[in-house]
Amino acid sequence: MLKGFTRFLQSPSEHIRSMFGSQEAPDRRLELRVIPRNEHPVSRQHFSDAALKVLYRLHNAGFGAFLVGGCIRDSLLGRMPKDFDVATDATPEEIRQLFRNSRIIGRRFRIVHVRFGREVIEVTTFRGKPRDDHADHIAQQSDDGLLLRDNVWGNLQDDALRRDFTVNALYYSIADFSLHDFASGLEDIEARTLRLIGDPATRYREDPVRMLRAVRFAAKLDFHLAPSTEAPIHEHAALLLQIPPARLFDEVLKLFMAGHGVDTFHLLRDYGLFAMLFPEADEAMVELPWAGRLMELALASTDRRIAEERPVTPAFLFAALLWGPVKLRLAEREAEGMPPIPALQAAAQQVITRQLQHVSIPKRFSMPMRDIWDLQQRLPLRRGRRVFQTREHPRFRAAYDLLLLREEAAELEPGLGDWWTAFQQADEHEQRRLLDKADTASPAGPGTPRKRRRRRRKPKGPTDNA
Repeated sequence: MLKGFTRFLQSPSEHIRSMFGSQEAPDRRLELRVIPRNEHPVSRQHFSDAALKVLYRLHNAGFGAFLVGGCIRDSLLGRMPKDFDVATDATPEEIRQLFRNSRIIGRRFRIVHVRFGREVIEVTTFRGKPRDDHADHIAQQSDDGLLLRDNVWGNLQDDALRRDFTVNALYYSIADFSLHDFASGLEDIEARTLRLIGDPATRYREDPVRMLRAVRFAAKLDFHLAPSTEAPIHEHAALLLQIPPARLFDEVLKLFMAGHGVDTFHLLRDYGLFAMLFPEADEAMVELPWAGRLMELALASTDRRIAEERPVTPAFLFAALLWGPVKLRLAEREAEGMPPIPALQAAAQQVITRQLQHVSIPKRFSMPMRDIWDLQQRLPLRRGRRVFQTREHPRFRAAYDLLLLREEAAELEPGLGDWWTAFQQADEHEQRRLLDKADTASPAGPGTPRKRRRRRRKPKGPTDNA
């Protein structure tokens, strides 16, 4: 089995052509092709035990059960699948009765999550095409074409044509282990092409998040967008403003915290999508020559940490992406005569308030993000106990990392980052020497006046009261 899989990866075009013969005409792209088990490399060995339990229980209960989407696509690309989505003709209520460890979620699209410990298998009922006679609680669409509710059930072919990309419309049947390809997805995998099923402009209007998914898959898989899929994106980018900010927060995490953040960032900018997610950050790149470089460095750092399986936090990434806007607003507040600390607090609040209109940032991330920004003012202050208090701050490490990136992006002159690096690695004697050196060179940081020490007044004696 593994030898056959290896041969498939070495020459996928030859094997796929042997499955289908010569390339079909474009008007036959939506015809079903069933590939038997002995002609494809997808194996149950690639699937988690939890996914197999769901498939077999549905199958044994008399329902159709298929693995679909990214797990099949990744298996064909030689990647080990991580997320498993199941499609079935069972309704959400029927699925819920089969699995006590499940719950129905969603209003726009009702799906079932079946939980096995920390692993969640997403199970969806085959979807059909909404009709005008469907009630609003079943199917609803805005005047602009946005799908507000879509709970119309259909058959396997209906479901395939409702999928977004051809490479995601591949179904693995647990009944006979065959692959069902409704949209020539295997051919597009061979050509490393992302192609929307149906009219791209209509599909983007139905759900503008599909534009973000196109960018994410292109960066993750190193695929190119088909010309017809790519063409409408610039024109329809503003449709993202219709999407709830909370949903876009989840999408941003998928875009930037999957190990391909730098490539994703470039594609988002190329297609005009980044400005819809982070408008002030996009504007800051025009006014501040270092802002774009800082974002790239922060994303590259996140990509490296993910590749090394080290922890990452959205708080640091958002702090870096929005630091340029904070600096611009900080300069405005200081120009109005506001002291530095209140000016930074006001600037941070203004940036966050505007950002929340586009991409929601939960407080569990926005509060640490503000701490990281506040520490950028404290890091230059290297006197006495203040240094140790800064060093012990829970967000010090993230703030220190941002400081290093700011220097690398040429926002700041180098030096302060090296000092803090040396201070963290030094023993007590060396730390005192570094403090003395910093106190002599720049007692309170660049541009910050040194506070005068107040003299204590002597208590009045008996003669003073006379």
